[in-house]
Amino acid sequence: MNPPVDRRSFLKTSAAAGLVLAASSSRVVAAAGGKVTLAFVGCAHIHTPGFINLLKTRPDVSVKYVWDPLPARAHKRGADLNAKVAGNISEIWGDPAVQAVVICSETNRHPALVKAAAAAKKHMFVEKPLGITAGESVAMAKAIEGAGLLFTTGYFMRTDPKHLFLREQVAAGAFGKITRASAWNCHSGSIGGWFDEKPNDPSESWRWMADVAQSGVGGFGDLGTHSLDILMWILGGIESVSADVRVVTGRYGPKTDETGQSMIKFKSGVMGSLAAGWLDVANPVTFMISGTEGFASIVNDKLYFQSKKFPAAKGTEPWTQLPPAPRAPLHQFVDAVAGDTAQPLVKPSEAATRVAVMEAMYKSARQGRWTKVRG
Repeated sequence: MNPPVDRRSFLKTSAAAGLVLAASSSRVVAAAGGKVTLAFVGCAHIHTPGFINLLKTRPDVSVKYVWDPLPARAHKRGADLNAKVAGNISEIWGDPAVQAVVICSETNRHPALVKAAAAAKKHMFVEKPLGITAGESVAMAKAIEGAGLLFTTGYFMRTDPKHLFLREQVAAGAFGKITRASAWNCHSGSIGGWFDEKPNDPSESWRWMADVAQSGVGGFGDLGTHSLDILMWILGGIESVSADVRVVTGRYGPKTDETGQSMIKFKSGVMGSLAAGWLDVANPVTFMISGTEGFASIVNDKLYFQSKKFPAAKGTEPWTQLPPAPRAPLHQFVDAVAGDTAQPLVKPSEAATRVAVMEAMYKSARQGRWTKVRG
């Protein structure tokens, strides 16, 4: 397991991160003239408790409503936030006091919710992935952009200083001509039963995430989308992919994949690979990039870097000259709603493109051949 990026560690550390960032974030909102008023639209995602903990550290945020189709879940999260449980979602869309919504619903509900939020002119934080298919994701992105709304999603790996440093060095040419790159994102979710039913407390059940009818993907797509985002954020667009996606234990049925790997052809000519899933008892190596003048890897959350352009970078000791960590994505979103135009939000089109690539990977696995990425 990779502690810095796996879900359990994210949920444990999010409240602490919120305490550090709350004061500076509050100043942003104060300068803009008051609190940011939000609503939770869907509370199904496993990150929902972590997001609630983040927002509870911010006196500059008011969560006015919580809505979820499952009453037990809605009331649990409403109590957590001291917010009104909306009996009808139209209460949220029709309330001008609500500036933005946090959509943490099942992925198959995203298209209807995003379309309604766009029509109601509500800024949106939408948990990843944006949609199940490329087509619906592109349509959502166009609706958000067409309405002129702020948007971001939960690609929190972009806030890791090691990834930021690598992105900067790729742009600066420190690796020379890049030839290959790989990313891994794995945990033991299927082995440990993270997505099992919890009949005694359905509000804490994440079973839908292992039901492809609701989530669209199993373990490979669920975790792979994070590392895919980092690969594309650093190396650019993807031309075609080849993948092998598998069910291994069958714990969540014959249709829910638990692990997979993909080969990637980037538009730049770089060769890449991606591995992700819920079956790993350890995940010490999470990233690698190689070029004609440099090499880097992230092992046990430490960056090892060497480059001909950095005489001190020998690759034998952890590289610690890193940029500061940005705020968590949800903090960035709230600050942007408050008026901070400098926040590095994920674009709707970026989120849609990640879905298109993942869709191509699953198609390749079914057909057993290289598949071009749509769009």
